[in-house]
Amino acid sequence: MTTIKDSVHDHISVDGVAADLLDTGPVQRLRRIAQLGTVKLVYPSANHTRFEHSLGVYHLADRALDSIGIEGVEAERVRAAALLHDIGHAPFSHNVEELIHRHTGLYHDDVHDLLVETEVGDVLETHDLDPERVAGLIAGEGKYGQLVSGELDVDRMDYLVRDAHHTGVPYGTIDHERLIRELTFADGDLVLDEGNVQTAESLLMARALMTPTVYAHPVARISKAMLRRATERLLATPDLDAAQVRRMDDYDLITALRMTPDTAEFAERYDRRDLYKRAVWAEYDDTPDALREADHEAIRALEADIADRAEVPAAEVVLDVPGEPSMTESTSEVLVNGDIRRLGDHSPLVDGLRTAQKQQWRMGVYTVADATERVGKAAVDVLGLDLDGTLVSDVRRRVNASLDEFDAGAGAGTVE
Repeated sequence: MTTIKDSVHDHISVDGVAADLLDTGPVQRLRRIAQLGTVKLVYPSANHTRFEHSLGVYHLADRALDSIGIEGVEAERVRAAALLHDIGHAPFSHNVEELIHRHTGLYHDDVHDLLVETEVGDVLETHDLDPERVAGLIAGEGKYGQLVSGELDVDRMDYLVRDAHHTGVPYGTIDHERLIRELTFADGDLVLDEGNVQTAESLLMARALMTPTVYAHPVARISKAMLRRATERLLATPDLDAAQVRRMDDYDLITALRMTPDTAEFAERYDRRDLYKRAVWAEYDDTPDALREADHEAIRALEADIADRAEVPAAEVVLDVPGEPSMTESTSEVLVNGDIRRLGDHSPLVDGLRTAQKQQWRMGVYTVADATERVGKAAVDVLGLDLDGTLVSDVRRRVNASLDEFDAGAGAGTVE
């Protein structure tokens, strides 16, 4: 048995298959993947890694298994899955995940190749664990996969508390000990036992408060967007492909960006924290439906149009359109008077938090500091925005018209 001192959970005891997995290359690589990506440019103490988070998830999974009464091989599979659940992360965690997915079709929880084709698979098989079944648990498959990847999973319980601790932001504090104790299965679903509506609501509140303060902080948004654009340009070079970048760590990626002429400027800006500034910051209701629904190619075309009108290099305009507000935690299930109920259908808090999410949503256009005014004016024209927040009547025509030239050359469809 190995005992590890942890900043959040105090002492974590690691034994069995987890102890043998600790020193494998794919797990040790997580020491070099920042848990919060570029958020450390906002909160200097947010230097924690996917490695310590994975240890925390393993610890909470172990506690949950004991509480629910799951033992034997099934329990060992879950412990292995908990420790390994993040080994598929690309550099800087989620920051470049969508970009990698566009090229490979893989997300961070698609870990079949890492479990079957590396030393990790050898360790699992030594402990009579099928790598395929462990990979399935990481993807949230089956009854026990819900513990690792679900609405009430131990992954969420650890990262909210850990991220709050390392950023110094108190909003992620949840009663994870009670959450662990009150987990149970009902009709094959992982639920919270009777009388725990407020316990489930605490997850909602923590996530809702941490999102604008940490995960979607404006400076974090800008740095993430810049990193994605730089990595996209890196992948356009002949020397690297997305599969290779997916297996890099943070230091590998930054080094590659420094060594590539097309991305060296970003690396220098990142090193000096010399980030782009906001030229436009628009609320949800002030952003055209067409823009919120635009795909990757449409966004690139709009960026080029804005840059052309503002007379700045295309690489100096970044259009950042978040996805639709979502609240997966609201689908958590709780026993109420013996019935399984979704939290979103039972808690009056959910509607209020959904409204807050929508009000916190922002579309951003970023550029170099000395071009914010003219890029902002160009973006307002191209995107059909009014600085007072009123949409012009022909907004769809404006957005689609700006794509006409791109459509003719690349065969892309218009934005509806």
